[in-house]
This record gives sequence, structure tokens and C-alpha cells, in this order.
Amino acid sequence: MKKVLRPQEGPQEVFLCTPADIAIYGGAAGGGKTFALLLEALRHSANPGFGAVIFRRQSIQITQEGGLWDSSFEVYGGIKGALPKTSPRRHWRFRSGARVNFAHIDGDRDLSKWQGSQIAMIGYDELTHFTKRQFFYMLSRNRTSCGVRPYIRATCNPDADSWVAEFISWWIDPNTGYPIPERSGKIRYMVRLNEEIRWADTKEELIADGIDAGDIKSVTFIASTIEDNKILLHNDPGYLANLKALPLVERERLLKGNWKIKPAAGLMFKRTKVNLLEDLPTDVILWARGWDLAATSEDEDGNPAYTASVLIGKRKNGRYIVADVINKRYSSSEVRELIKITCLADRAKYGRVVTRLPQDPGQAGKAQAESFLKFLSGFTVKILPESGDKVTRAEPFSAQWLGLEGMDKGNVDVLIADWNEMYFNQMESFPQSAFKDMVDASSSAFNEVESGAIYSAPPEDSSLGKSSYWRR
Repeated sequence: MKKVLRPQEGPQEVFLCTPADIAIYGGAAGGGKTFALLLEALRHSANPGFGAVIFRRQSIQITQEGGLWDSSFEVYGGIKGALPKTSPRRHWRFRSGARVNFAHIDGDRDLSKWQGSQIAMIGYDELTHFTKRQFFYMLSRNRTSCGVRPYIRATCNPDADSWVAEFISWWIDPNTGYPIPERSGKIRYMVRLNEEIRWADTKEELIADGIDAGDIKSVTFIASTIEDNKILLHNDPGYLANLKALPLVERERLLKGNWKIKPAAGLMFKRTKVNLLEDLPTDVILWARGWDLAATSEDEDGNPAYTASVLIGKRKNGRYIVADVINKRYSSSEVRELIKITCLADRAKYGRVVTRLPQDPGQAGKAQAESFLKFLSGFTVKILPESGDKVTRAEPFSAQWLGLEGMDKGNVDVLIADWNEMYFNQMESFPQSAFKDMVDASSSAFNEVESGAIYSAPPEDSSLGKSSYWRR
């Protein structure tokens, strides 16, 4: 059976037809970006001198399950004479001798490896993951003598803090952050002089200002969303539901292609989105208490720093309950006693509660973890290093807090207590507020109850006692 490779009608087809020197495609998740990039690299496969390189920021993004390398087999695997190679780097060689390579630029130090290179087509899968310096340095490597006019093709998802947001700002509505439909695919012209970019609607405008025609690059941005990828919607209709279930900021970016939205006060947690309960529900199936320990024993004014703790339960009906919040200033010696007293109180009131503590990096953090495990012997304790920034860690809880788009309430209940106002004030001000202790503790507790992990006890000959624990 013959396999036909062609773009889908709409933005994907526009991307593969544009004559622009630099074309950036996407701006939302699920628009068929990687397929389009791989298909574009196939255009000149009959040219023996043609070479393309498609970059990801990290090598693992090329080789991971379902990554760029796996995707390339779906496009190139059925082509007669096309051979996958893994040395010196992963690439495909076609019958003519043309090549499509896959590589990474994990930092500016990797740029020196490309000195002297001549690359007819440079591709970027997720351009916002690369720095402006990396992009323009590699632009100088975009040259060839194979007869193909050198060009660059890139895909991306929105990132308001990326240099790409400014680079494509003409194609984006400054008020809404959404792409301007009538500008999608329109070509503009730019020249970069002394690290400053000058734009014009026509090439002639720049030439009239004394710019050499050879220094001018044509640029376009082509917007797409999951709605443009009919094949994906047919094959995996649940993917759309997954995007709709994202926290507000990520939903705006990945579902709607919003280039302006970023985490701000009131966007991730709103008090009006939770249900307040007078009584503790009886259907809680798993309890976890997250802690955010003060990084120092005192703040800059010499006062004890804040230590926060949040107790969250997962209910049988799928909802979550915030049942207790602690946020007090304690010295480092007092914090240990506070944690142990809280473990005792939790066990007496709620039964089995998983206590999750953060582990600081380095040897000092390991020593502290060992000390806590001994001190909390007899309780279920989990000590993990934190990964990702505070906003990223808070996003899963934010998604449940806010609920699906259009819902009056989210999926989180909060027990009425004297700490409510203090808690809501910090949650709503996140991430702009100076204090984020309760948000971090909430993220830790929520991620713990969501993991549903099985906890293992120390071996019998362990010197750590009988405390249950899980260490990574």
C-alpha cells in the first residue's frame, strides 16, 4: 500500500508553501508542528548536496519515547532508500545522499561545535527553548552551495517571556495576545544591525535606506491550533480534553495560542473558585501534609522566617479538601519540634497522613534528610528534592482549584477555619507576592496525594528506625 505524505489543508499547508527565509509555525499545542517540520526537510531529499539539521534544546528531547527521532520514522520510514543512522549523530540519509540530521544546543558552549558548518535548512522544534543569541549565531551557519536557497523553519508554543514573543509581535494582537488571523502567513522583511532588528513591509523599503539586499531576510509567522489538526482530533479526541483541563495560564497558551498571558496575581488561584465546608468530609481516602521549610532561620530584618504546612486530602468522589494550614515564624530549632507535634496531632485526628518534606540540594540536604527520618521515626515520611520552579510546581493544583473553563467552581474544597483569610490572600497574590510558603506547601501536599505512591519501609538493619519513607 502506497503511503502519501502531504500537509493538511490550512496553516500546515501554508507553512510548507511559504517562500520566506525564516518561517515560524505554531503558537499552540497539537497543530501538527513536528510533522510539518519533518516534511519540510524532505523537500530537497533528491538533491545529493542538501543537508538539514533539526535542533532540540536537549538531546533527550530527540530520543525520548515519542520524541523527534521516533516521529521521524513515521515520516521517513516508508521512503525507499531512506536509511536511519545513529553515528556520528542521529540522522537520515536518502538515496541521493541528502541528509536530515538531529542535534541539540543545550547552551552557548555548544555553538562552537558548528563553526565552519554549512547548513541549507536549519529547523528548530520549539524555538522558544533557544536563546536569541543561539538563533542568530546559527543563522550565520545557514548557507550552502547545493543550489538550494538557505532557509530556516521553526515551530513553537507561546511563551510571553521568550525573545520569540517580541520577534513575532507584529503578527500578535497586543491587547489580547492572540494571533491576528489576517496577518498569519504574511511576509515581512528584517535586517539585524548592531544586534538591533529593523523591520519593513517590503524589501525595497530597507534597500532605499541603504541596506544591502543580501543582508535582508524575509520572515513570516503562521499560527495554528489543535483545531487545524483534524487528523489528531480524529485519532486522539481525548487530547483536546487534556488541553481544556490545563491550568488557566497553560490553557490559554497551549489551547488558544495566547502570547501575552503569564502567571499573575489572581490567575492561578481564586478564592471564589473553591467550596467552603463547615465540617470535615468523611470520604477522604488519602491524606498528605506538605511542608515548606524556611531557607534561613531569620529574614533580612533578623526576625524568624516563615515555615508553612498544608494538609490536603483526596476524597472518594475525586475532589480535594484543604483541611489545615500552618504559617508561622519559628527558629530552626523550633521547626523540628513543630513538625513532630503536627505529625502526632495529624495521626490522632486523621489517621494515616503522609508527611512530605523538601530536601535541599547537596550533601547538606542529604544529611538533613537523614536527620529528619530518624527524628520522625514511626511516621510516614517522604523527603524529596524539589524540581522545577514554584509556578511549574503549582500548576497541577491550580488546574484542580480553578476547574474546567466555564465552571463556576473548581475541584477543591476548603474547611472553614481561622486561617482561611491568610491562606486565600497568599494564594490569590501568587506568584507576585513576596511570600509563597503556603503555595509551595500546597503544591507539595497536592502532588503527593495525586501520586498515590506506595511507601516502603527501611530495611530491618537500617539505623533510621521504623519510619516509612521514600527517597529519590
